[in-house]
Amino acid sequence: MAVRRARTKDEIVAAAWVLAREQGLTALSLRELGSRVGMRAQSLYSYFPSKHAIYDAMFRQGYEQYLALDPVEIDDAAGDAGVRRAALDGAVQFFDFCTSDPVRHQLLFQRVVPGFEPSTASYALALEAYERGVGKLRTHGITDGAGLDLFTAVITGLVDQQLSNDPGGTRWRRLLEPAVDMLLDHITRRTIPS
Repeated sequence: MAVRRARTKDEIVAAAWVLAREQGLTALSLRELGSRVGMRAQSLYSYFPSKHAIYDAMFRQGYEQYLALDPVEIDDAAGDAGVRRAALDGAVQFFDFCTSDPVRHQLLFQRVVPGFEPSTASYALALEAYERGVGKLRTHGITDGAGLDLFTAVITGLVDQQLSNDPGGTRWRRLLEPAVDMLLDHITRRTIPS
């Protein structure tokens, strides 16, 4: 019974992703979702207490997918060049993850669903993903919080530019290497005001 219930929940979440990609994340209709999985909209409530709970399951799944990627390692023997290479590799991995699925990117990194806040458990995955991205930089002496915020903001901004202005292209992806170099030069040489 529990296995069947879990499969049905997975089927609902998978159908929600399909609908969101077809019609837009905020246009997710419970009536249409129920139809896609062979049940009435009201029956969805026996699996998820609200529409936001479905978004939460999608949010959690999106971060699980990101965390399932091979983590970027820093070559300690390469010194500063190893840290730079790892920062670039991490930025490329993040960029490609985001641009490969614009709807998932919206749910994970933008606030497009009115009133949606991820649950504590789901948000913990977001924090884990953030730590994965910047934690290794911290262990190599890049500890300025504002600098790390700037790093993530610039890389996310490049993702947003790519998705908005050159979907499927490389216009902003090709800027990752100079952006990472510029950011690391700035962060390691200055203190950014908090």
